[in-house]
Amino acid sequence: MDLSLNVNGRPEQFAAEPNELLVERLRDGLGLTGTKVGCDTGQCGTCVVQLDGRSVKSCLILTAAAAGSRVTTIEGVTTRGGELSGLQEALRQEHGTQCGFCTPGMVMALGELVENTADREAPTEPEIREWLTGNLCRCTGYHSVVRGVQRACSAARTEIPAEISGGAAVSAAAGSGSAGSGSASEPAPASVSASASASASASGKEV
Repeated sequence: MDLSLNVNGRPEQFAAEPNELLVERLRDGLGLTGTKVGCDTGQCGTCVVQLDGRSVKSCLILTAAAAGSRVTTIEGVTTRGGELSGLQEALRQEHGTQCGFCTPGMVMALGELVENTADREAPTEPEIREWLTGNLCRCTGYHSVVRGVQRACSAARTEIPAEISGGAAVSAAAGSGSAGSGSASEPAPASVSASASASASASGKEV
C-alpha cells in the first residue's frame, strides 16, 4: 500500500506492507537508526518516538496506522543549527546518558513532559520517575536522568520551553547557559548524541 508520513519535518512517501511496524519503516526504510529496537514487545522504551506530539512506542504501531501523521525521531530533536535541545543539554550536564543505548527513547518520552512544564508547576521527583516507568535502563538507578529532567524543567519554566515540535527542538539553554555551568552551544559529547549523529550521518542529514 502507498503511504505518506511527515518525518522530522520532511514529507516521505513510500510503499509498505500491511504488517510493517513504524520502527521498521524508520530504521530500515528511512535509515533513522537513532530509534533503537530492544525488546520488540513495548517493554523497554528504546523505540519511543513522537507521533503528532505524543510519545509512543514505535514497535507497537503499524506504519499504516500512523499514515498522514507527523513523526519526530531523535534525529529531529536537535535545533536547526545542530545544537542540542534543552533536555539533551541538561542530560549532558548531569551525566544522564550512561552507555547511551536507551537515551534516544528517554529523550523522546521525556520531551513531552518537559514541554508541558512551561505552563504548569515543575514535576516532582516521583512524577518524573513515574514518567520513566516505560523506559528501562540497566546502567544506573536513574538518579542522573532525574536530575537532568529537573534541570531541563527548570530551564523550560524560566527561559524558552525545551519543546519538541514540528521536527525540531527549541533549546532551553540556547545562548545563555544559565541553567547550569554548561551551554547549549558547547560541542555535544558522543554520549548524548551518538545515536542521533550516527544515524543522521547515515541518512545524509547534517547535525
